[in-house]
Amino acid sequence: MTKICIFGAGSIGGFIATSLKKTNSKISLIARGDHKEAIEKNGLTFIRDDNKINHKFDVTDNPKDLEQQDFIIISVKANAISKISESLKPIIGNKTSIICAINGLPWWYFYKASTGTKLDDKIVETVDPGGKIWETLGPERAIGCVVYPACQILEPGIIKHNGNGERFSLGEPDGSRSDRLRMISGLFIDGGLKAPQKKNLRDEIWVKLWGNCSFNPVSALTNMTMDEMGNDPETYNLIKILMEECQYVGEKIGVKFNISVEDRIKGGVSIIGHKPSTTQDLNAGKPLEIDPIIGSIIEIANKLDLNVPKLKEINEKLKSKAEDLGLYTRSELTDKLTN
Repeated sequence: MTKICIFGAGSIGGFIATSLKKTNSKISLIARGDHKEAIEKNGLTFIRDDNKINHKFDVTDNPKDLEQQDFIIISVKANAISKISESLKPIIGNKTSIICAINGLPWWYFYKASTGTKLDDKIVETVDPGGKIWETLGPERAIGCVVYPACQILEPGIIKHNGNGERFSLGEPDGSRSDRLRMISGLFIDGGLKAPQKKNLRDEIWVKLWGNCSFNPVSALTNMTMDEMGNDPETYNLIKILMEECQYVGEKIGVKFNISVEDRIKGGVSIIGHKPSTTQDLNAGKPLEIDPIIGSIIEIANKLDLNVPKLKEINEKLKSKAEDLGLYTRSELTDKLTN
């Protein structure tokens, strides 16, 4: 039986957990606080359209309670991975693979990337300050994942699917079709998810990053929903400029964008009434993940001497707002990397 631990049973982690429960796998959750207590008492409830399902899970807040895992799926905020990486050591074995189902540029991004730039096999410092995640988890364990569904926690123990399907694109950092990739993709599919195995997953990472670096900060600054931003000429134009700067940086490190900026915006604004995760966090008083979704792009731009003025402007505005609300803590390193 395949052993899978999901660290962070929130909106996306919970969706994955309830899906994988349909497979012949041993699923364990790591959660905390009221959410953990609700899952222990009542199980985890997942709502999609008019359907409601509930599953019981083994849940803990301490990885030491679990045995070594075949797969660890991390679904916490990207800026929290460095804080929890050390705690994962007890459940990491020689053949454990790690999948980060997160927004933004992943910490392993330049591992075996072959971009032809000076960034190959280097850490992304805004995402992984000091290389702690790289050193603790090991990039050789990483399987890439691009998350498409939109979900939210309605209350502790209850998660609602807000749209955008059930797709989780997966890929090896070197683009190979490994046995472990086929295995986890197959389990996702058996659980009712779409999990295509991608040779060039980094291209999809940047298409997703297009939305993260534009819709997320603009919504957080305006409190607009996806469709409201698309229907407002001023915010539409701002999002377009941010995406163009993002594309400019991505193409310099070998990324191929197979759709237009306009089509990417159209896809985003088709989700009616939904606010991106950054806005959800801001309204809930939770820390914001700014550096992985904007700062990482600016870091790459600065290291390659590329000009991204609008990204820098929006990055500073969002950091200032979040800092005033106590939802972001500046560091000298990230400020230096993104100025």
